[in-house]
Amino acid sequence: MNNDSTLSDNTASSEHSATDASANHTIRNPKPAFAADANNKLEHLFGLGCVAAGNGMNLHSDAEVAQTLQTAWDLGVRYYDTSPRYGNGLSERRLGQFLFNQNREDYVLSSKVGRLFWGDPGYSYPKDTFWKGKTYENYHYDYSASGVRRSIEDSLNRMGLPYLDYVFVHDIDARNSDIDWEEKFKECEKGAFPELTRMREEGIIKGWGLGVNEVEPIMRALEASSPDISLLAQQYSLIKHEDALERLFPKAQKCEMQIVLGGIFESGFLAGKDRYAYQPDNVTAQLREKRAKLNAIAEEYNVDLRTAALQFAIAPSAVSSVVVGASSPKQVQQNIDSLTAEIPDEFWQTLKQNGLIMEQAATKVERSIKL
Repeated sequence: MNNDSTLSDNTASSEHSATDASANHTIRNPKPAFAADANNKLEHLFGLGCVAAGNGMNLHSDAEVAQTLQTAWDLGVRYYDTSPRYGNGLSERRLGQFLFNQNREDYVLSSKVGRLFWGDPGYSYPKDTFWKGKTYENYHYDYSASGVRRSIEDSLNRMGLPYLDYVFVHDIDARNSDIDWEEKFKECEKGAFPELTRMREEGIIKGWGLGVNEVEPIMRALEASSPDISLLAQQYSLIKHEDALERLFPKAQKCEMQIVLGGIFESGFLAGKDRYAYQPDNVTAQLREKRAKLNAIAEEYNVDLRTAALQFAIAPSAVSSVVVGASSPKQVQQNIDSLTAEIPDEFWQTLKQNGLIMEQAATKVERSIKL
């Protein structure tokens, strides 16, 4: 869900020719993969988010990523979420190389649209960026109908796979300082939204929605179109959940839109990292104070705070799935173990009594957990 605040200096000079090339590109539409009356419900409560496969926050070798993916598969994980933005194509390439050797019918795959990439030998990540390592892939934003089709085609070619299950319109929110998100939303209303609806009706995808870091764009999309499923990052966690709980969840259930949660550890902040909303600079004294209070109560009841954060995210009935990143086999195992770990009711009651989570927030998982 992350974006860089600025592009490299050569982006503006390259964008015009790249945009022209995109406009003249003849899109080869993927063949339908789903029947018109296919069930578009996401049935996997837990999924693997593949930011780390794109060298998000830290550098990872091909072998390390492959081992992490293999461990997830061996432990039963069957939902994988990626994006062309994750490492500017690197996450999709690595994930595709692994999933190519699995039966396509055995897993669910989601990716994102909103940027188009092209090879640029002069491009490199800006300094102090979220993404590590090197890339030769530059990009520009494109939320048009043809841009969406082109992006999906590019993702499938990058991964070497025949179809995507779900597609999220990516980073169209106020946190993305590269764009005027409200102007881009208008572009989506004319381009991306109706085009993805057509692709759903054609059976090319099961469903579509937004993949964003804020509640408001999803609320607007529910008024403007008919999204089936949306990925919301960093808006429903032990740190922050009020807006999603009070506004989005009721609206989503009324509109029968599924919700996938991401960023439930707040970029590792709830797992002890000195980082919030993707960057160390976002950690405030107020955030540290709340985490300290959460940790104190967790220690009192012998509860792992990361485990509590995961179970808190999967408890609401409005949530269909939670995607959690992992940069090692150990982290995958820890996350899966956390799904079924016992947490006493008194722990949750104490959090509510101390005003750390909302009184109406669900805390008990009332359904079976399907990986």
